[in-house]
Amino acid sequence: MTDASEPAGPLAGVRVLDLSRILAGPTCTQLLGDLGATVLKVENPASGGDDTRQWGPPYVKDGVEDTDLSAYFMCANRNKLSVGIDIACEAGQAEIKRLAAQADIVIENFKPGGLAKYGLDYAALSAVNPRLVYGSISGFGQTGPNASKPGYDLMAQGYGGIMSLTGDPDGQPMKVGVGIADVMCGMYACVGLLAALRHAEATGEGQHVDVALVDSQIAWTINEAVNTRLTGQAPKRRGNDHPNIVPYGVYATSDGHVIVAVGNDGQFRRFCGVLGLGDLAGDARFATNPARIANRDALAAILEPAMAAMRSADLTDGLEAAGVPVGPVKTLPEVFETEQVAARGMALDMEGPGGATLPLVGNPLKLSRTPVTYRHPPPRFGAHTDRLERDDPFAE
Repeated sequence: MTDASEPAGPLAGVRVLDLSRILAGPTCTQLLGDLGATVLKVENPASGGDDTRQWGPPYVKDGVEDTDLSAYFMCANRNKLSVGIDIACEAGQAEIKRLAAQADIVIENFKPGGLAKYGLDYAALSAVNPRLVYGSISGFGQTGPNASKPGYDLMAQGYGGIMSLTGDPDGQPMKVGVGIADVMCGMYACVGLLAALRHAEATGEGQHVDVALVDSQIAWTINEAVNTRLTGQAPKRRGNDHPNIVPYGVYATSDGHVIVAVGNDGQFRRFCGVLGLGDLAGDARFATNPARIANRDALAAILEPAMAAMRSADLTDGLEAAGVPVGPVKTLPEVFETEQVAARGMALDMEGPGGATLPLVGNPLKLSRTPVTYRHPPPRFGAHTDRLERDDPFAE
């Protein structure tokens, strides 16, 4: 269990008013909270709070009954205080404005223009607090011909091109196994908000930070995007193979699979030696990475049978000893059983309502002077609404 008396973190004193829900916005605000910011998560009483509270099973149980703490909700909502506010009524709108006047950051993920009808858009809240950093997350952003279209992770992955790259060469386009467009959008939003906050602290001038799922997803197609812009050609789906490095992928062994990532010609020579194919490295078709890319299929026809004849442990041990990058393909239960996960604090347990243990995933940031902290477990809906009676609801 974590200790609530830990130091507050590098963002201690930063006040975040979180009007977001689902995954992208909550990912951003959880990261801010882990770094020490005080996050007030505003949830709608009429709907029972964030939609993901109902995205289960599994749920944390209160005895035999399911609670509103689904695993999906918990993955992105620690270090937050839940307050129930109905923004559709005048009293709720006035409460949001009061909180915004005390906040450093507001983040929302309504459709573009969706908060203007409540008087809670950037123009309205920046008039209340000129130093306010106001983040908006949406599917396509606040501008452009698609701005009014809804945005979901799957649609962003489709529109932004990643599904065209992912999956079997002969299969259908495939999404990434988790909501990665949402998660990466939340991380980009966090970076943008902190950059804007630094400017606000230096000048007293707030600003609007506009982040789109589709823009974020396009940005992290990285080398494939630049390959496409350079050549004008659509990349092919290659399964686990790499478009610019060979051999690089997942390979069958006699008792499972291993990952091999041969990053340069020296590693390729050592790789061939472990497989008992030392002469292969001198073959002009395969001696350099460009040659191996050009002769990808011919090389695979030689390498794959050789690896399939070896046990995973023997191949892994041999390649590790030779300094060739190699690794296993683990299931998630296997991941959380490893000593590496324990050493890095990536399996996080927090004490939840009623003393229940909430099994979470730790933050990957390791700061030597101002480490992340885990001060508040994922909250039940409205657990901190009574804070609204205070003059300063953000006070820890």
